[in-house]
Amino acid sequence: MKRSEMEYLVAWRDSPRRKPLVLRGARQVGKSYLCREFARAHFDALVEINFELTPNVADLFADKSPENIVPRLELHAGTKITAGKTLLFLDEVQAVPEVFACLRYFHERMPSLHVMAAGSLLEFVLEEHDFSMPVGRIEYFHLGPMRYEEYLSACGRSHLCEFLQQYAVGTDIPASLHQDLLNSLREFLVVGGMPEAVQAYVDTKSFLECDKVKQSILSTYTDDFSKYAKRVNTQRVQRVFQRLPHLVGGKFKHTRVDRNEQARAIGQALRLLCLARIAYKVHHSGCNGVPLGAEIDERKFKVIFLDVGLLCKACGLSLLEFERAEDVLLVNAGAVCEQFTGQHLLYAGPHFEDPALHYWSREKRQSSAEVDYVMSVGPHVVPVEIKAGKSGKLKSLHLFLKEKQRAFAVRFDTGVPSLLDYEAVLPTREKVPCRLLSLPLYLVGQARALCRQQFVSA
Repeated sequence: MKRSEMEYLVAWRDSPRRKPLVLRGARQVGKSYLCREFARAHFDALVEINFELTPNVADLFADKSPENIVPRLELHAGTKITAGKTLLFLDEVQAVPEVFACLRYFHERMPSLHVMAAGSLLEFVLEEHDFSMPVGRIEYFHLGPMRYEEYLSACGRSHLCEFLQQYAVGTDIPASLHQDLLNSLREFLVVGGMPEAVQAYVDTKSFLECDKVKQSILSTYTDDFSKYAKRVNTQRVQRVFQRLPHLVGGKFKHTRVDRNEQARAIGQALRLLCLARIAYKVHHSGCNGVPLGAEIDERKFKVIFLDVGLLCKACGLSLLEFERAEDVLLVNAGAVCEQFTGQHLLYAGPHFEDPALHYWSREKRQSSAEVDYVMSVGPHVVPVEIKAGKSGKLKSLHLFLKEKQRAFAVRFDTGVPSLLDYEAVLPTREKVPCRLLSLPLYLVGQARALCRQQFVSA
């Protein structure tokens, strides 16, 4: 299956300023697969060391000297390691944290050798390390689930993928093509973007087989909770994990998880799930400028799950719910589409940046408002609303534009794309100028690029 991240990896391979690359992301998002495919397509050889399967290999790294480590690895792997032609891949590196510290020496003493590392729950090691971190000597690469366009390509619908990637505002989308894309979107909402689940559906065309894979992934995450034991009560983490898919779309409150638990205890469990990249906090931001993260309120946040397909499985939703619904945005009170949009916006930034997502709200008596998401496009702050049907009230969006002195907004719905300039009338009868770019949900992957086009042409 093709991943768009491959282009970034090729640029890393060719960069004269290259450093050892560390892949970060949740278990089973495809980190190891991506490395192997990268090596197959762009190197003569791959030397892969899995420290969970062969922990004794850590002894080969004992003296931290690449000049000594590489010959030992050649004997172990039975393969010549040649700079520029061989990719050295250190997998499950969290099992031997001291090896992670060795990466700095590969950069300093053997910079011509291509080295990549990955691991499950690597964030736990990075947070509580007791070794000298290779600060400035490594690069991070953040990987999430497959995107909708990648799903289309995997399913043999590359023509639809190419259409979306080349779409420009003002281009007509024929009704039949629009319907095809919406039907594929319904599939993706159920299948999701976990590579193994996508592969199962591609191979069998069976949602049942796909569900088996997703259940296995959810069970794997649960099995990992025993590794959290020294940090927090495992049963508490389990309760938060089970409730998370049902909490997407609303402000996070510990009472919605367990009324009998203290907020601090619930918060600790949620924090561990975020470290494992199973969940993400969507922080409230003041949104007065970029970066949005400069004005977050740590106490005020929403949550999204790792993947929309896993969310549907955890909530017991199947394709039938989406086929019967008048609008997919109505399924599960809109939480499914908020999850879908959120996970795409979350990983829409540069791969070297830690994924982050924000929203905006105002809690005033008789004048509360909330915008689903807010994204930055260059120096611009763009509010994003997700609305059912081809229309819908945009009161919160208009209040945001007035308060933040902005004039451009994005709405995701199920209609065809449109660009509308108008004056919104607030309840106070004030008029707010607004340029509203309405996009069908299936164009979420192109949202930032389409926004940039509007700012350039303005």
